[in-house]
Amino acid sequence: MTTLLLVRKHPGAVAGLLTTAGLAWWWTVRRMAGMDAAPGSDLGTLGWFTTSWIVMMMAMMLPSFAPTVASYVTFSRGRRPVRWLPFACGYLLVWGIAGLVAYGAFALGKALLSSDLGWHAGGRWVSGGLIAAAAAYELIPLKRACLARCRGQLGDRKALSHQAPSEALAMGARSGGWCIGCSWALMVALFALGVMSLTWMALIAALVALQKVGPWPRGARITTAVVLATLAAGILAAPDQVPGLVVPASGGIHPMGTMG
Repeated sequence: MTTLLLVRKHPGAVAGLLTTAGLAWWWTVRRMAGMDAAPGSDLGTLGWFTTSWIVMMMAMMLPSFAPTVASYVTFSRGRRPVRWLPFACGYLLVWGIAGLVAYGAFALGKALLSSDLGWHAGGRWVSGGLIAAAAAYELIPLKRACLARCRGQLGDRKALSHQAPSEALAMGARSGGWCIGCSWALMVALFALGVMSLTWMALIAALVALQKVGPWPRGARITTAVVLATLAAGILAAPDQVPGLVVPASGGIHPMGTMG
């Protein structure tokens, strides 16, 4: 069944996810207002970042996850409509864990390399190198395999008709795991570009959607690789000329500003 048919078959579930994503975007825009969107911006406290990260993932990932939920509802017929919620929660739970890992990696890098990560020292090269590596990941077999699973079927369709909520949660977590395998490099690129930048959030979300629900996954991967490689080259050669990039004003890691 095609993506369009799945979406049209279950407008309620899809509308619920898209509405949630829209509210998450609204919240994120308000939350990020006035914050430092430059590469290397401090992530704030763990609690603040975790909340912000989960809402960001709802905004960025739920639109492209909607067809998967529609597929889940299709093959779990006879169940109450809200039973897809544990499936979606499992998906978001895995992304929340990924955010904790990202926070820890950022904190470790800051502790070990803070003096070397100034934009006019090594920071610019770190950002450009990470984005270039993310571009290369788009072209390797592992990425292709993860994307195929992320776009593929949910598994045993018969088993879906009598799943317990805990099983739906676990299945959603597995789906989220494949999605992380597909998109983790894009999230690394987001950190390298400025994780609090609405511009880069929107770009990464668009690339994720293009890959997950677009008709030509191979073309989407190549397009993503070209976009990321172009950004990496721009940051290394002429960062002031990269549209949307907030170049740090000084050599150090910058605070996020007001966190209320």
